[in-house]
Amino acid sequence: MYTFNQEEYEKRTKWYKEARFGMFIHWGLYAIPARGEWIRSTEEMPKEDYMQYFEEFDPQHFDPRSWARLAKEAGMKYVVLTAKHHDGFCLFDSKYSDFKSTNTKYGRDIVAEFVEAVRAEGLKVGLYFTLLDWYHEDYPHYGDKIHPMRNNPKYSNEHRDFSRYITHMHNQIREICTNYGKLDVIWFDFSYDDMKGEKWEATKLINMVRELQPDVIIDNRLEVSGEGYGSLATANPTPFHGDFVSPEQMIPPEGIQDVNGKDILWEACITMNNNWGYHATDRFFKPASMLIKKLVECVSKGGNMLLNIGPDAHGVIPEQSVCALKEIGKWMKANSDSIYGCSKTTRAKSNHGPITAKDNELFYHIYENAIGPLPLMGLKKEEVKGLRYLASGAEIPISTSWVHSDYPDVVFADLGPDPVLPDKIDTVIKVVLKEKE
Repeated sequence: MYTFNQEEYEKRTKWYKEARFGMFIHWGLYAIPARGEWIRSTEEMPKEDYMQYFEEFDPQHFDPRSWARLAKEAGMKYVVLTAKHHDGFCLFDSKYSDFKSTNTKYGRDIVAEFVEAVRAEGLKVGLYFTLLDWYHEDYPHYGDKIHPMRNNPKYSNEHRDFSRYITHMHNQIREICTNYGKLDVIWFDFSYDDMKGEKWEATKLINMVRELQPDVIIDNRLEVSGEGYGSLATANPTPFHGDFVSPEQMIPPEGIQDVNGKDILWEACITMNNNWGYHATDRFFKPASMLIKKLVECVSKGGNMLLNIGPDAHGVIPEQSVCALKEIGKWMKANSDSIYGCSKTTRAKSNHGPITAKDNELFYHIYENAIGPLPLMGLKKEEVKGLRYLASGAEIPISTSWVHSDYPDVVFADLGPDPVLPDKIDTVIKVVLKEKE
């Protein structure tokens, strides 16, 4: 029987708090119609119409090693793949379903190839598994909040047995936890209405998962959806608490704390455009500069960022995503020390960008230069050991200019006469503090 243990919790989440940056991958049959991963629900599409994509699925350019290499190049430390999304299609060889990648023309266990590729690049492995299943006959259809047939009375729930579905779901999660080696993250999705907690037989489920994968990190969506914190935030966690809170498509204004004001782990999952799965006409991609700054914002508030890609029907990552990830990777190569292992600080603030911190180091992320020397608020001169540009290691003098003589309690950095910063996206200043005696 699993019970919460703070020491074990801290041990298993240590790598995750240091990683800060991961890749989410939404991929499945929905890449073929290319109108997003919720297509069956949004278009209220019958199963029979959706099966054409099952018959067609044959992604000849699927190359998980290239996906993993791209994640690593971008500076990501873990990768999470949708082993099964709400449509019920499995990217793994489940013996409990015929609706799986090994039964398509493609004929291969995609999860098996994915986990091998990710591990080969030295990255942590995560698998997403939905609690929903629009393919399974015993999952509620008519009247459900989001099932494709929710408004069609021909799909009555009269002869459906939800307990059979729960057994089916637990069996598939057992396969995930048994057949693919050590997993670092299991990302359940999601609870809604009365479909939450023990409706999923969550205590029984977590006991099984913790027995098979004792070190795995689990999100909080056995209890909540993309909104809501779950019982970890109550300081009285249920047996099926999440190890982290999972805000979706937003960054919490002040980070996330429990009822006692203690910071808790969280991870913002964010799309690069406006859809998780491949959408052929969604060209609203966030620029790399914005994504870099949002990553910094997450870390400065004590959180992680899980950035999504949606490969197309052939298994190819959209060019816009590839270009953005490479630009992010270029910045990370020079500045990752201000991300990995960093968190928030309450001792300093800045009007020029967020601050990340670890040990005796503060990282001032400067998005725009100051007029005159740059004020480093929250510091005292006597506690500063030195200032450096993080990217180059070049020393930055502490300014002695007369222009800020009215502010003797503020440390000012002398960045020189050029008003244009070395990095037009985010110039990081590393402040090393003197060790306390």
